[in-house]
Amino acid sequence: MNKTRWIANIVEIVLGVILLIFGMMGTIDEFWQGMGVALIFVGILQMIRSIRYHSNPEYKETYDVALQDERNKFLRIKAWSWAGYLFVMIAAVASIVCKLLGREDLMMFCSMSVCLVIVLYWICYMVLKRKY
Repeated sequence: MNKTRWIANIVEIVLGVILLIFGMMGTIDEFWQGMGVALIFVGILQMIRSIRYHSNPEYKETYDVALQDERNKFLRIKAWSWAGYLFVMIAAVASIVCKLLGREDLMMFCSMSVCLVIVLYWICYMVLKRKY
């Protein structure tokens, strides 16, 4: 791991500690306190992973192969496309269900989420069509 990533991990941990302390003092609400705990946890895990990467040659080789393997790249792209399709379908059904239940606020949220994903898909499609 390079020096910049180490600094980013340390900043994550410090920011997490600050949020946690302010949350325990009651200055900020529980959401930010939970965010602080999550930042501490992620920062520590990333540092452990980095130490393992640099100290264990077998792990380094396995990690590098997994990162560069064409099959894994294909699977990541496929997983994102399936996740996108499923999200649109689930959010569309949820918007109908919320409308039937009289929850206009949730219905609008689900509907706008579907619209956002479709607009993002269309923009990405147009950009990629020009690129490839």
